[in-house]
Amino acid sequence: MAESRPPKRHKISRGDDDYMPGNILEIELHNFMTFDYLKCKPGPRLNLVIGPNGSGKSSLVCAIALGLCGEPQLLGRATSVGAYVKRGEESGHVKITLRGDQKEENITIMRKINTSNKSEWFFNGNIVAKKDVAETIQRFNIQVNNLTQFLPQDRVCEFAKLTPVQLLEETEKAVGDPQLPEQHRALIDKSRTLKHVELSLEKNEGTLNQLKERNAELEKDVERVRQRDELLAKAESMKKKLPWLKYDMKQAEYREAKKREKIAAKEFQKAAKLLNELKEPINKQKDEKATLEAKCKKVNNRIDENAKKRMDLKEKENRLEVELQGKYKEMDELKRQEETRQQKFINAREELAAAELELKNLDPFLHPKDELARLREETQELDDFATQARENKSQTENEIKVKRSSLERCQDRLKEMGNKSTNCLHALKRSGVEKIVDAYDWVKAHRHEFNKEVYGPVLLEVNVPDQSHAGYLEGQVAWYTWKDPRDRDFLVNNLRNFDVPVLNYTRDSRQREPPPEISPDMRALGVYSRLDQIFDAPFAVKEVLNSQSNLDRSFIGSKETDQKADGVPKLGITSLWTPENHYHWSMSRYGNHVSAIVEQVQRPKLLLNNLNVREIEDLKSQERDLKEQIASSEESVKRFKDEERSFMNQAANLRKQSEAIRREAQIKKQEREAINRRIEQKKAKLKLMEEQDDLDTELAKLADQATECNIQRFHNAIKIKDLLVEAAGYRRNYVEQRMTCIEFDAKIKEVEANIKQHEDLALQASLQFNNAKKEAEECRQNLTDLLNYAKSIARLTPNLEKEFLEMPTTIEELEAAIQDTTSQANSILFVNSNILEQYEDRQRQIEDLATKLDADKKEYERCKAELENIKGKWLPTLRNLVAKINETFSQNFRQMAVAGEVSLDEHDIDFDQYGIHIKVKFRENGELEVLSAHHQSGGERSVSTIVYLVSLQDLTNCPFRVVDEINQGMDPINERKMFQQLVRAASKPNTPQCFLLTPKLLPDLQYSEACSILNVMNGPWIEQPSKVWTTGDRWSTITGHVGETRC
Repeated sequence: MAESRPPKRHKISRGDDDYMPGNILEIELHNFMTFDYLKCKPGPRLNLVIGPNGSGKSSLVCAIALGLCGEPQLLGRATSVGAYVKRGEESGHVKITLRGDQKEENITIMRKINTSNKSEWFFNGNIVAKKDVAETIQRFNIQVNNLTQFLPQDRVCEFAKLTPVQLLEETEKAVGDPQLPEQHRALIDKSRTLKHVELSLEKNEGTLNQLKERNAELEKDVERVRQRDELLAKAESMKKKLPWLKYDMKQAEYREAKKREKIAAKEFQKAAKLLNELKEPINKQKDEKATLEAKCKKVNNRIDENAKKRMDLKEKENRLEVELQGKYKEMDELKRQEETRQQKFINAREELAAAELELKNLDPFLHPKDELARLREETQELDDFATQARENKSQTENEIKVKRSSLERCQDRLKEMGNKSTNCLHALKRSGVEKIVDAYDWVKAHRHEFNKEVYGPVLLEVNVPDQSHAGYLEGQVAWYTWKDPRDRDFLVNNLRNFDVPVLNYTRDSRQREPPPEISPDMRALGVYSRLDQIFDAPFAVKEVLNSQSNLDRSFIGSKETDQKADGVPKLGITSLWTPENHYHWSMSRYGNHVSAIVEQVQRPKLLLNNLNVREIEDLKSQERDLKEQIASSEESVKRFKDEERSFMNQAANLRKQSEAIRREAQIKKQEREAINRRIEQKKAKLKLMEEQDDLDTELAKLADQATECNIQRFHNAIKIKDLLVEAAGYRRNYVEQRMTCIEFDAKIKEVEANIKQHEDLALQASLQFNNAKKEAEECRQNLTDLLNYAKSIARLTPNLEKEFLEMPTTIEELEAAIQDTTSQANSILFVNSNILEQYEDRQRQIEDLATKLDADKKEYERCKAELENIKGKWLPTLRNLVAKINETFSQNFRQMAVAGEVSLDEHDIDFDQYGIHIKVKFRENGELEVLSAHHQSGGERSVSTIVYLVSLQDLTNCPFRVVDEINQGMDPINERKMFQQLVRAASKPNTPQCFLLTPKLLPDLQYSEACSILNVMNGPWIEQPSKVWTTGDRWSTITGHVGETRC
């Protein structure tokens, strides 16, 4: 989709008030660069801004640029907007009033800036975004970044350095149709695209021709390859038939096997039928036999049950017999025991009396409670002492851990300080003192040879607690300081090779004047310290630094002191450091006036790495104390361990005594309890013997029991007799049935012999049937495999079947035909086996490339048509514009009695090389030369530049133009001619407002009512005269004509 065309820029015309839309009506500055306050009302045409150098003319140019959305970089001065705030102030502003489209419409744009490089925009008194202001400025076609519209003093030289191409771009932006630069950029892009497409066409056409030629060379070889491929394809077709032919032959074998299987099945069925007919009678006989065997088994079970009952009765009889014999033996035993019972009773009484006597003779048992309590108390006391020793040991060990941790931190800090010392030495080495490390090592190794203390490098001896003060001391110290003059010679002789400066410190007997104290007046200005108070160092080092660099006469202030620096010298301070500047005041010997030197404070590079020597000594002392404390604590731990061990051994001995006492008491107690138990047992035995029945009662009981046993034995004998009768009947029945079973067995065996012959015949028929079935199944499986293999090689299609009909019909003939065809194909030889693939791949490339060529040709024609269309609009307009500029430029130069022309440098379709050539001639016998630093002087280039800018006046659609000190370097003749051109151009009806800044003007110049003179005056006595001009009145002319005052 085509981009929308920008609206055509309308021609700006003047109103009734002689101002054009976009003209500057008023400029107001506050705390901007050199100005506290300024209000200026320029005229509608040529404004001559006059003032001596340094009065602030360029500040006006900077205000116009920054107030109308310009960036600081285009001014060629500071790169940050905060640098344009007046020194000593925090913020300022620029306010510019523009003429609107109507006379009554005024547009006020204000930009507030501060030292933090921040801006705030106001449009007609309202806070807005920068883009809103930029849109308004763009509407009036104000281009402060275009050198043909806005040429500040520091960029005048850049205009002469513009190449013809850059000059054309700036001219297109400043004058003519606003579509010209857009069309120019479009033409550049289109021409680049066209060239790229054209190169692509040439390259692709060459490639296409090469591919066609290479394929033409391969056509004969490709034909042979194709013939060989056809023979191989024919052989492959015959190979496809071979598995199908084998499948057909195997199919015939399968049919024969199925026939044999059917015949065997019939024979097997016939034999099985005959066998079943023979087996039917014998099955009935076997059933009858099974019934008889079941009856025999039932009778046999009854016989077994009868025998079991008889056995049980026999076992009962045996038990009764044994029991009866036992009763008789017990009766005999009772008779014998009665004789010995009386003797046992007497013995038991005697044993009881002896046990009671033994108990009476035992010593009385007293439990040792008091002794055990005493031992327990002593043991507890010893345990408490051991616990206390253990706690003391643990507490001391914890203290040792804490002290060891402190020692490790101290050692780590010392190590860190040592690394910091190394870093300081390497920082000195990087700063240019290459051998400082070697010098330091030498002094360290020979320190014992000095008579007094040697300090250095001073960087290692000085410690600045507040690193923000480090930059104040850097660069003001020497490397080594000593106390003894004899050490000086020794150091100088040995450090000469290291290129290290040394200082000798000898304390002066004269008292140095005490340094001034910080007075309340100083503190009121922000002064808070002297330079000698911000660092720590050994006394000798500090004395040397004060005497060498007057550190005790140099003061330190804050940012507030920067703002009040003018009042500091009045307090007698000659050297002052602030976070940003170093002030040094000196008084003239002749006029007694004070002059100041202000230098920027540099970032410290060395003192940021300095050491705290006092801290190192403190750390070493702390390390020694900690090691002594740890050693003492370890001795205490050892003593506590010995005490704990001693207390624990004493407590163990007491516990052993207590255990022995308890064991002895336990043994006595157990002995007494054993005697008591024995007495109780004897008493129980006597009581039992007394309670036993008498002998006659026991004998009567045993006789009754013997009679009961004999009765039971009689009843068992009767039952056994009945069971024997029953068993005889069962045995007779069992024998009869068994004889019948034997007869059935003889008959069955006779029939089974006949069946056996027929079973052999049936088995043989079954084997023949299974073999035939297996053979048919194998044939079927082989047939299936052959079919699958044949299908995997090639599936039958009507076309393939037709091809198979033309081939041999037997396997032998088909294999021979395959071999012949393959041999014939292999006899066709060629060098490259991939030639056909390469040929076809190249053919595809040819087709793709031909398609791309057609597309590229269409794209080329389209781009060319678009380029010609844009060129037809752009080039005639540009030529007409350059012709108008040339006409005005040449006429202006002729009026100055010199010659010049402006021409368009065309380069066919290389639109990025189109440019504007300015050719001038300042001598009669000379020739027109292109404007450059090589052909013209600085004044001639300035004249040519201003004439070119004047030539753009009638064609410019911008509301104003600014030129800063363009007349510098011109001779009076050229300057007068240039001024007449400016006045003449400004007097034309619709030329833009113009600002020309210059420090001086020639006398007797011709002015017109179009000229406005703006005098810039600055200085300490300007306040009173400036009040006269606060209304903004001006002289409209210088030649005596008095007109209406406008600004």
